[in-house]
Amino acid sequence: MLIGEIAIDEAVKDVNSNPNILTGTKFSVSMQNSNCSGFMGMVEALRFMEKDIVGIIGPQCSVVAHMISHMANELRVPLLSFAVTDPVMSPLQFPYFIRTTQSDLYQMDAIASIVDYYGWKEVIAVFVDDDFGRNGVAALNDKLASRRLRITYKAGLHPDTAVNKNEIMNMLIKIMLLQPRIIVIHVYSELGFAVFKEAKYLGMMGNGYVWIATDWLSTNLDSSLPLPSERLETIQGVLVMRPHTPDSSLKRDFFKRWRKISDHAPLALNTYALYAYDSVMILASALDKFFKDGGNISFSNHSMLNTLGKSGNLNLEAMTVFDSGETLLKDILGTHIVGLTGQLQFAPDRSRTRPAYDIINVAGTGVRQIGYWSNHSGLSTVSPESLYTKGRPNMSFGTSPKLRNVIWPGETFTKPRGWVFSNNGKELKIGVPRRVSYKEFVSQIRGTENMFKGFCIDVFTAAVNLLPYAVPVKFIPYGNGKENPSYTHMVEMITSGNFDGVVGDVAIVTNRTKIVDFTQPYAASGLVVVAPFKKLNSGAWAFLRPFNRLMWAVTGCCFLFVGIVVWILEHRTNDEFRGPPKRQCVTILWFSFSTMFFAHSTTLGRLVLIIWLFVVLIINSSYTASLTSILTVQQLSSPIKGIESLRERDDPIGYQVGSFAEYYLRNELNISESRLLALGTPEAYAKALKDGPSKGGVAAIVDERPYVELFLSSNCAYRIVGQEFTKSGWGFAFPRDSPLAIDLSTAILELAENGDLQRIHDKWLMKNACTLENAELESDRLHLKSFWGLFLICGVACLLALLLYFVQIIRQLYKKPSDDAIARDQQQNHDSSSMRSTRLQRFLSLMDEKEDVSKSGNKKRKIDGSVNDTSGSTRSRGFDRERSFNSVNPLD
Repeated sequence: MLIGEIAIDEAVKDVNSNPNILTGTKFSVSMQNSNCSGFMGMVEALRFMEKDIVGIIGPQCSVVAHMISHMANELRVPLLSFAVTDPVMSPLQFPYFIRTTQSDLYQMDAIASIVDYYGWKEVIAVFVDDDFGRNGVAALNDKLASRRLRITYKAGLHPDTAVNKNEIMNMLIKIMLLQPRIIVIHVYSELGFAVFKEAKYLGMMGNGYVWIATDWLSTNLDSSLPLPSERLETIQGVLVMRPHTPDSSLKRDFFKRWRKISDHAPLALNTYALYAYDSVMILASALDKFFKDGGNISFSNHSMLNTLGKSGNLNLEAMTVFDSGETLLKDILGTHIVGLTGQLQFAPDRSRTRPAYDIINVAGTGVRQIGYWSNHSGLSTVSPESLYTKGRPNMSFGTSPKLRNVIWPGETFTKPRGWVFSNNGKELKIGVPRRVSYKEFVSQIRGTENMFKGFCIDVFTAAVNLLPYAVPVKFIPYGNGKENPSYTHMVEMITSGNFDGVVGDVAIVTNRTKIVDFTQPYAASGLVVVAPFKKLNSGAWAFLRPFNRLMWAVTGCCFLFVGIVVWILEHRTNDEFRGPPKRQCVTILWFSFSTMFFAHSTTLGRLVLIIWLFVVLIINSSYTASLTSILTVQQLSSPIKGIESLRERDDPIGYQVGSFAEYYLRNELNISESRLLALGTPEAYAKALKDGPSKGGVAAIVDERPYVELFLSSNCAYRIVGQEFTKSGWGFAFPRDSPLAIDLSTAILELAENGDLQRIHDKWLMKNACTLENAELESDRLHLKSFWGLFLICGVACLLALLLYFVQIIRQLYKKPSDDAIARDQQQNHDSSSMRSTRLQRFLSLMDEKEDVSKSGNKKRKIDGSVNDTSGSTRSRGFDRERSFNSVNPLD
């Protein structure tokens, strides 16, 4: 590569003219050209190694680099390569190999990011079949796989195929017959232009195709612009990768200097020339540090080479080992300077730091830069060095465009779809279940082999007709025609290559989505329980049915509890709540049912009463509404209330042959297989439900809702009980990452939006029988869970009222007693037990005695002039009204 030689010469001149580098030492470079021939590279390397050398710059080809690296390892000579991008050249195998350019590992990562950004799934790789091409494509395959993308076809070309037009033509014709239209070309320059020329002739540089070229093309574009018109015409719309070199004053000055080299003016500067220049500067800087640290240049003979040299004529004993090679290697890896290509620094894996690429688009007579890629920020329209200074950008979707608009092959701005159906007449093999029941969904037309009809087939056909391209399909029946086939096994045949897709009433479930891709669901589905029912007559005890047993019990207890609370609150002040014990018990029991007939004199009693009336109003209204429904509307009942009650029983359960209901019941719900009974037709459903468990039938059937709704449309004696306990849908299955699944999903959504999907449903599945009775069976009773909030509010109010009431009583208990009470207390025994007994008796008497409300209402009586009792004495109506302490006014 002539440009690389010129750049190396200029770098040597700069080193020798710089007084700060290698002072007093002349830096000399000797060049050998192997023309990328493995054999010539080996011969030239052997001749070259006969001299005492401290470093190697180059080679430019991976084939030569592999062989020279082995010699560099043995002779301990650092090898700096500015052109070998082969990612297999690792420091573990070749510790003295140093890559001063960027590895193809990063370039392929950038290409994979572009493919993923545009939503393509498959690519075709065209590569030169040597170490350079094979290892680069292997890296591309790994980077695509990490994004769930893949290489569909690899087309290898011999390195000398540039003159063999027929081989290139045959390779391109094979590619034309494939579905993917994303082609990554990783070759040498002359071979690459030959491929583009033949692709142009075959029409492969037009609409629908995407060509992504690695950095071999950008090298030619930069060094040869403008290209000859015949070459430029063949690469219109191609995306090209170019190693990114930051803009700097040092780089601009070198460009100006390059233009002044009159002898080589036709050659423009490219990135590899910049890397070649920087490779010389890295080695010179490392040698300068080596000498300043006291290093000496010395060589020694290799013991094995001496032995071999004496027995032959190859003069191998002339090769010597660089004694300080390891020290110089460390100095090179520790380089930290700024060059034409940016920061000259190495990462721990010996790769250049901050790898980045320009993404350019060939258009017209030049190129357009559409974005950048770096391992720091990914795709971006902002230069990588700007993002390094700002920190890692927000890479969330939709924040900003990652790439600018591209002019694609065919001079269009519309992003290519990336794949088409092949033009070789190959039809897609679509598996279709050969059903023996529910043929409204899918059924084989009698007398034909590959023709089907039904709801699922019409939906698939309508969706395919909406695609912007033709889809040749061939329906292949699956099943023996005697029973419904296993849908899981049918889906698995996609992974084995027997089917290119499956169309039918296939449920989208977890174990199937792990191996294939499904389209957007075109029908809602889910497992439901079907069971017989019986009609409930009103009967003599119908009035008890609105509430279940727990509701009746809690309501009764609440009535009694509220009655006791109000009796406690009203007993001291309200005559209606006083009297003999028998009368008080009747009052408590009767109160809750006749609250409107009692007068309440305490504030706490009125508070409890208001809340209780609200609770009674709600319960009464609900009871009335439910009882009205029971007496006026025909009620249906089933002993099975849903899947949970079905699990708790030991009765047999029916399921449809071939559906995933069996798998779900056995593996997810852990129902014994002995309880499961396979049923094949709607008639078998009806017979098994009619016979019941006692006659060899089933207690209920578990199946997907679409089948059940079709079954119930003509069998009015059964109903869906409980709720749908799984949520899924029906979709069309295709291989993983199939673009057809994505396009058909869009078509299904369009069918749903324009109403065609509903019209197809009505055509096949709309039935008139039993449509008014297809509601699911639910319990007609009112449960406690619907009213627990009301009972909670009422209970809290009652407890709060009792707390406030007892606080008042305790305060009265500790008030100073009257003189008569003091005299009586002094006559009693003053031991502690007597005092506790006296206090308890006083508490009980306060609870029972009739409270004197004359003082609280004295002011009002004076105004009315109706105060008759001037002594202020009261008579207790309690049980112990004759006791001496009853005359004590508790309000004093």
